Amino acid sequence: MVYVTRKGYFCAAHRLYNPSWSDEKNNRVFGKCNNPNGHGHNYTVEVTVAGNPPAESGMVIDLKVLADIIDKELIERVDHKNFNLDVDFMKGSIPTAENIAIGFWKILSQKITEGELYSIKLYESENNVVEYRGA
Repeated sequence: MVYVTRKGYFCAAHRLYNPSWSDEKNNRVFGKCNNPNGHGHNYTVEVTVAGNPPAESGMVIDLKVLADIIDKELIERVDHKNFNLDVDFMKGSIPTAENIAIGFWKILSQKITEGELYSIKLYESENNVVEYRGA
């Protein structure tokens, strides 16, 4: 099994807030990430595809094809957007890094046809990283 990873970069804002909770509980759970005006991050996303490279091409997936899918299906939809207000696939979801990674998986699992989507790794910051490998 070979694992191929492509990175993408975007900037986006969000507010961590559960509308069914009190302001006190939101502040206690989410802290400064509950700022009513939101806050932003410079994100990095790593998309890993697994497979056995066919002899004809020697590639699990053409990295240019993977880059184009990531750009079109993810980056163009979230770059310089607010996850709470502007991103359709995050409606009704608290935009934690975990939920964003799951949202990315749902999109890409339908679009990647060479190899098999193995993982989505989302860097919210240098120190905060989540990885999702599907359900």
